[in-house]
Amino acid sequence: MPGFVGATPRRTSWAVWLAAIVCAVLAIAVIITGIAVFAIYIIYQPKTPYIKVAYAQLSKLVYGHSGLLEIEMVLHLVAENDNKKAHASFSDVSCLLRFHRIDVAELRADTFDVAKNSSLELDYLFQSSSIPLDQAAMETMDVALKQGVVSFDLSGHARTRWRVGVFLSVKFWTYLSCELRFFWSNGSAVNLDCSSKSH
Repeated sequence: MPGFVGATPRRTSWAVWLAAIVCAVLAIAVIITGIAVFAIYIIYQPKTPYIKVAYAQLSKLVYGHSGLLEIEMVLHLVAENDNKKAHASFSDVSCLLRFHRIDVAELRADTFDVAKNSSLELDYLFQSSSIPLDQAAMETMDVALKQGVVSFDLSGHARTRWRVGVFLSVKFWTYLSCELRFFWSNGSAVNLDCSSKSH
């Protein structure tokens, strides 16, 4: 019976070695990046900037049987940056005020910066023209005036950006959505609690 001839060992090709080296380098890079990000997080303890409504006053409300609504509202917003080691900037700031899904007034703001561990106060005056209400909105307004409390919906957004370390810049959108309720008798806000949330 003839014997078997010994097989010659196959040599690993240079392409396989190259792929192994590239994978090893990438793995090391990922580990180093993870360590760096974790270290930056520990050092800076980042917090997302946000906007809150600190004060609101319904200084004027004109409404008649014709169904036309005209308001004047004072809003005192505060842009908060709780980061102790990072400045923040706010851009694309826009807020819309509505009554029963009808646009009443809109405000926009230019880009502004907030120093680290600080805040910036923003005073706005919503002034609307005479806005026609539909039948459902008129009925809602009639009920609100009888009950003594008028409600408006405030929605808005802003793009926040803050720098962590020397190179890393973090961007978020922060969204504002809340109901503003006012006593009809004096225009003061009822249980004001309105802050934006970031995504």
